[in-house]
Amino acid sequence: QVQLAESGGGLVQAGGSLRLSCAVSGNFFNMNVVMWYRQAPEKQRELVAAISRGGETHYLDSVKDRFTISRDNSKSTVYLRMNNLRPEDTAVYYCNARGSNGMDTWGTGTLVTVSS
Repeated sequence: QVQLAESGGGLVQAGGSLRLSCAVSGNFFNMNVVMWYRQAPEKQRELVAAISRGGETHYLDSVKDRFTISRDNSKSTVYLRMNNLRPEDTAVYYCNARGSNGMDTWGTGTLVTVSS
């Protein structure tokens, strides 16, 4: 059974940086894609970034050139490096892993707060 554990959230000033981590327990190499979503108060959850098993990446337009998703296969961990953070990036960030069987697994989320 796959489990995800996010970490790295916190409070940061606008223009600052954070690195989120998503540690995957279970068969990491069976994950077709790992994604970071976020949900701000009273807003819908949105896809922020994704990385495939082959390393292809995808980003939400508003975070391109600021956020970088990467994976360390030796640690079964996916990272989201967030630079030049803005108040509108404030949200709970969730990790999602989709297995080869199409099943999604979600983490419990980590809160990112960006002050102006």
